[in-house]
Amino acid sequence: MGNVLKPRPNPSLLSIIIPCCNEEESLPLLRAEVTGFLESCSWPCEIVLVNDGSSDRTMELAAAWCGADRRIKALNLSRNFGHQYAVTAGIDYAAGDAIVLIDADLQDPFAVIHEMVDRYREGYDVVCGQRIVRSGEGTLKKITAWFFYRMMRVFFLKSLPKDVGDFRLMSRRCVESLRTMRELHRFLRGMVAWIGYPQTCVRYERNPRVAGTTKYPLRKMIRLALTAAVSFSALPLRISFFGAGLMTCVAVEEAIRALIAHLSGKTVPGWTSLMVVLCLSNAALMVAVGILGEYVGKIYEEGKGRPLYLVADTWNVAETDDDRELAKAGSTPKGSEWIPTFVGIERP
Repeated sequence: MGNVLKPRPNPSLLSIIIPCCNEEESLPLLRAEVTGFLESCSWPCEIVLVNDGSSDRTMELAAAWCGADRRIKALNLSRNFGHQYAVTAGIDYAAGDAIVLIDADLQDPFAVIHEMVDRYREGYDVVCGQRIVRSGEGTLKKITAWFFYRMMRVFFLKSLPKDVGDFRLMSRRCVESLRTMRELHRFLRGMVAWIGYPQTCVRYERNPRVAGTTKYPLRKMIRLALTAAVSFSALPLRISFFGAGLMTCVAVEEAIRALIAHLSGKTVPGWTSLMVVLCLSNAALMVAVGILGEYVGKIYEEGKGRPLYLVADTWNVAETDDDRELAKAGSTPKGSEWIPTFVGIERP
């Protein structure tokens, strides 16, 4: 039996989380786009900018924006932690009944958020942006992305929607469930799918970047794919076990054949097959050890218990539950001056 949808009103506060890493060129264009979007909304909004260790003027521009508009919040992470952790920081600090994740490069249109809110009002807890066109992206990236999502659905996480990124809307109860999941190796789109609340997709055409360069080169895409694979299933370990078993059968067969050849006085012709089996066995062993090492390494890193991120400064951030209620009511939270406030550790 599927989930029963319960219609809900417009969010009393919509939080839009935008991670930023070296987006100096994009931020003025983003500011103009966000300003137009806020004017078109019939519900209160807050924007949560998360500066992920930028080395350019991104944080300076974000701070000036916060000073001009109290609806704009900003978090300055102590260093570059990575996209998934920057998004996690924004989720932890967002106060809205519904939360939208979107990147700063304007590839994902803000106008799609209106349709996401409509689906939210129908009762869906997760509304994903499903890309039907990916303008400005290379053929290799499109092919590997297509292959990745279908492999993930077949072997690891059947509930993972196809052709979606982190651009999505989530309800407050979904966000609270997500915040309990504090694993270090994060694949947020898979974590959200694993939670299991009612989800749907809205289809849209993705635009090219307005400025700057992508923050997800091939190296980072491969790393994210590996994290996704080993974070949601022990299947790679089972595959290595199956491969080792298969090679054991081949090795036993070759051992029997070598023994028969020895007893019949024909040992020299078996040298080639022996070397082939030896090389294949060693290769299978190395693959199995490598996969096992990947899991052990992640266990080791999780065992350290370190925070997912560190926040150095905040702007316009409500620090208490009372402040959040004031923010929802449209008032200025106490102590929300845009002068930087040292935080230093991740919130629980």
